[in-house]
Amino acid sequence: MTTFHVPDMTCGHCEKTVSSALSKALPGVPVAIDLANHRVTLDGGDAAKAEEAIRDAGYSPEKLGLA
Repeated sequence: MTTFHVPDMTCGHCEKTVSSALSKALPGVPVAIDLANHRVTLDGGDAAKAEEAIRDAGYSPEKLGLA
């Protein structure tokens, strides 16, 4: 698992945008979004590709590490 802190993900629209970007970049990879804590967790998949997808969607992910 990989978790990113995305401090500029602040609302439901942001959450949908990030979720959509990740589902396009990493189809089939389970994603959990904790909007209150600005965290995105992926259960597998390519962390670098996920980070790039979040950045391309206009956000600033900070990788927290592997769980």
